[in-house]
Amino acid sequence: MKDNIKMSDYTNLEKRLKYIFKDKQLIIEALTHKSYKKPYNNERLEFLGDAVLDLIVGEFLFLEFPEEAEGVLSKIRASLVNESGFTKLAKQLKLGKYIYLSPAEESNEGREKPSLLSNAFEAIIGAMYLEAGLKTCQEITINLLKETYPKIDLNTLSKDYKTALQELTQATHGVTPIYDMIGSSGPDHKKEFEIEVVLNGESIAKARGKSKKEAQQKAAKIALKKLKANA
Repeated sequence: MKDNIKMSDYTNLEKRLKYIFKDKQLIIEALTHKSYKKPYNNERLEFLGDAVLDLIVGEFLFLEFPEEAEGVLSKIRASLVNESGFTKLAKQLKLGKYIYLSPAEESNEGREKPSLLSNAFEAIIGAMYLEAGLKTCQEITINLLKETYPKIDLNTLSKDYKTALQELTQATHGVTPIYDMIGSSGPDHKKEFEIEVVLNGESIAKARGKSKKEAQQKAAKIALKKLKANA
């Protein structure tokens, strides 16, 4: 199944991966979002890549932390093997530049969407697995992990409280938290924002910060502490 997409569109990505695809249609398919209206897209390769990455990261952590208990290893893996984690790896590769999108998705900032970046990264690994096998995927993924995360441990990875809270609430409640801005005060040059975390329609934490992002992280940290204390 040939395509008229120019090779130059993805050769720089191959250089970043340090892997050259023999079957160019595999990398094209891995980079093709369903909005691009081709007879193929990257969803099947994404499915495969997800399973491959779960194994690679699991084995990497098992060997890297021989003294850690299963519970800790599971939490570290959960912090890496998810949409947020794969989006970071995709951004390390500048993957958004190479994805084939429809004009509508392009104008909707599709190249920056975490779900789209994460899926494309999984698809690339799935395509590489089909062509080169597990060992090549392991080498490339582990090198990329070490580049993206200079330090891999539970304390470091848990510093993103919003991500940690989302993973916890999805696992325990089957929903994700909502962050509402409930107030702001101060002059424009020194504004302070107040954010409320809502879970299942109930307010579970509030916090203030010098930016919305800071307030969200503080509120997420408080919510995490509460939920863990009540677990």
